[in-house]
Amino acid sequence: MEHGKPVEGSLYVYAPNKVAPVFFAVAFAVSAVCHFWQCRRYKCFKMIGLYPLCAVLFFAGYVLREYGAFDYVYTGNLVTLITFILSQVFIYICPPLLELANYHVLGRILYYVPHLAPLPPGRVLSTFGGLMIVVETLNSLGVALSTNRSPKRNSQEMGSQITVAALAIQLGVIIIFFVLAAIFHHRCAVADIHTRVISTPLTTLYVSMALILIRCIYRLVEHLGNTKVQVDDIESLMALSPILRYEWFFYVFEASLMLINSVIWNVWNPGRYLPINHYVYLARNGKTELEAKVQKAGRPWLALLTLGMFFREKQEYHPFLELDDNSDATVRV
Repeated sequence: MEHGKPVEGSLYVYAPNKVAPVFFAVAFAVSAVCHFWQCRRYKCFKMIGLYPLCAVLFFAGYVLREYGAFDYVYTGNLVTLITFILSQVFIYICPPLLELANYHVLGRILYYVPHLAPLPPGRVLSTFGGLMIVVETLNSLGVALSTNRSPKRNSQEMGSQITVAALAIQLGVIIIFFVLAAIFHHRCAVADIHTRVISTPLTTLYVSMALILIRCIYRLVEHLGNTKVQVDDIESLMALSPILRYEWFFYVFEASLMLINSVIWNVWNPGRYLPINHYVYLARNGKTELEAKVQKAGRPWLALLTLGMFFREKQEYHPFLELDDNSDATVRV
């Protein structure tokens, strides 16, 4: 594709690049292997298991995009259409999952310094996990509908509207994240707590969420423009948003940003800094690590599957209620 000139019949609007998908597929594959190795080494699958999962999904998405780069003209072949839709779905469903993973890491940081947390650490994942489930559901449905270029279907407009709704919620959740993280960061600074256990993962979270925010704004701008693709109408294709007609937008604001996001978590994996046991926390003096004595209630599997939003135990034991005298904790040397 040159100068934004679309290709009639192309599901991508343009003639897709045949080299870039290979690079990103290999890069995400390497990142996924590193994530799995780090999860095993630091025993932190529960904390950051979504990172390797998303890297695998990105890998699958770009492999399918590479296949589609050689078969992108839609002539009624369902294989061509399904390959295109799946490649888009695999690539676009990951950022909300990565955002959820970031909230999980934030929750673990708050567990480490519970007396400075702006809200109960256990509520971070359950509250924002619920919101991200809504976002992910809307996002997946919206992408699947908006990328269906079949002239027999009239789902693109509805899919675009659903995607806009998902992105709007996602933007709101990102803003809330920055507010919570900033409040916590300020409290740590006031309390003169500057340990790397907190500062390094928190800084990485800021960068990661900033990348996701930029990507989210890019996607929102894309869907607020003209996004209805009629592959057999060249005039309609010429009237599309430039974001859809120029492939470099996708590789700069989608592929590259998400690859950088994956790599920074490879470099500054939170498992290197945060305790494996989330009942280990920092005392008010900012130096002593304590381990809470917890009566495990054993929540049912339904509670785990719903991220603690439903089917919670009626009575929960909160190990951080007596932080002043450490009566419920064991000092760690």
